[in-house]
Amino acid sequence: MKTVFRYGLAVFIFLLFLIPFYMLFSLAGKTPMDTSSMWLPPRYIQFDNYLAAWNKAHLGRALLNNAVITAFSVFFIVGVGAAAAYPLARKKTRRNRIVGMVLISCLIVPPLTILVPLYKFIVDIHGLNTRWAMVCILVTFQLPLCIYLYKNFIQTVPAELDEAAVIDGCGPKTTFLRILLPLLKPATSSVVILCGIQVWNDYQFSVFFLQRSEVHTVAIALSQFVSQFQNDIGLVSAGCLLGLLPMTLVYLSLQKYFVKGLSEGAVKG
Repeated sequence: MKTVFRYGLAVFIFLLFLIPFYMLFSLAGKTPMDTSSMWLPPRYIQFDNYLAAWNKAHLGRALLNNAVITAFSVFFIVGVGAAAAYPLARKKTRRNRIVGMVLISCLIVPPLTILVPLYKFIVDIHGLNTRWAMVCILVTFQLPLCIYLYKNFIQTVPAELDEAAVIDGCGPKTTFLRILLPLLKPATSSVVILCGIQVWNDYQFSVFFLQRSEVHTVAIALSQFVSQFQNDIGLVSAGCLLGLLPMTLVYLSLQKYFVKGLSEGAVKG
C-alpha cells in the first residue's frame, strides 16, 4: 500500500510540474484569433508562431548573446567560487568565519536595491550595452551562492587528503588543482545548473544594461511581444519553448550529479 501511495504521489508531482509546459505548448500552437481555453490542446498543428517568434524577436542573435554571457559567467563563477571556497573551508580562522557570514548575508539582499549606484558605475566605466559588463554583474551577484555551495561541499572532503598531498610535496595551489578540484564534480554540476539557469533567465539586470537590440538576450527579446498595446501570448509561448531548450539539455546532461552535489554539500555548514 505504501509503495502504491509513493508512486501515486510521484506521478501527481510529475503531472503538477508538467502543467506549465503543457500550457506553453498549447498556447504556442494557437493563432491570435483562437480564443479557446489554454487548457484545451490546439485542434491543429502549425509552426507559424515558432517561425514568427524566431524572426521577429531575432532569437538566433538573442540565443547567441545568451550563450556567450552564460558561458563566460559560469566559467568565472566556477573558477573564482571554487578557489575562494577552498581556504574558507580549510582554515578555521576568525577572519574566514566573518567572511563566510558576510557572504551568507549577501544572499538576502535584493540585488535591485543597489541598482542606481550600480547603473552609474557601469555608465562611468563605459560598460552599458556591453556583454563584458553584464558578465561582471552576473558573476558578482552569483558568487555568494557559489562559494557557499563549494564551501559546504569541501568540508565533507577529508582533510587527510590535503595532508597526504603536503607530504608528497604539493603546495596549496597544486593540492587544490590536482587533488581537490577533481572531487568537486558534483558540486560543480550543482553550481553550473543553479547559477547557469539564473544567468540564462536574467531579466532584472538585462533590461537596464542591455538596451540596444544587438545585445538583447532571450528574455528581453521576447518582452517586446507584451506591451500596453499588444499581447501576443502565442509568440511569447513559442519563443519561451525555443529559449528553454539549451538549459534543458544542460540539465539533462548534468542531472546525475545535481542531487548528489546538493545533498553532500548540505551535510556540514
